[in-house]
Amino acid sequence: MKTTLAKTANDTEKTWYVVDAADQVLGRLAVKIAAILRGRHKPTYTPHVDTGDYVVVINADKVRLTGSKETDKTYMFYTGWVGTAYRRNVAHMRASKPAFIIEHAVKGMLPKNKLSSAMLSKLKVYAGAEHPHAAQNPVAYKG
Repeated sequence: MKTTLAKTANDTEKTWYVVDAADQVLGRLAVKIAAILRGRHKPTYTPHVDTGDYVVVINADKVRLTGSKETDKTYMFYTGWVGTAYRRNVAHMRASKPAFIIEHAVKGMLPKNKLSSAMLSKLKVYAGAEHPHAAQNPVAYKG
């Protein structure tokens, strides 16, 4: 039996998936999204080629965190000036930029190489239930 490897990203057909984040645990949801972006769900998965699909996440503001992470988990930002590092908790980020919570979690689960930016560009996150990607005929992800 011969193992086939995808040579370029054009060898595989890209599918668009819609994932509803309402009342789903952040980490478990991010694992599923990262697997779709990498192409781990396909039989033609090749680690060194971007064979993943597009993911549209809706209701990002309704994602759930377990325990006391809503107030205890912090994100650190640094402006580049001395002494200007600041932290924001999840409750603040949910109010100001709810898409950042899911994007940050998924980015941490992608490989740390040149393919990760291409994979992350296929992730579209929206706070509400509406998204502008109806023309791509996205499929609801069940998994």
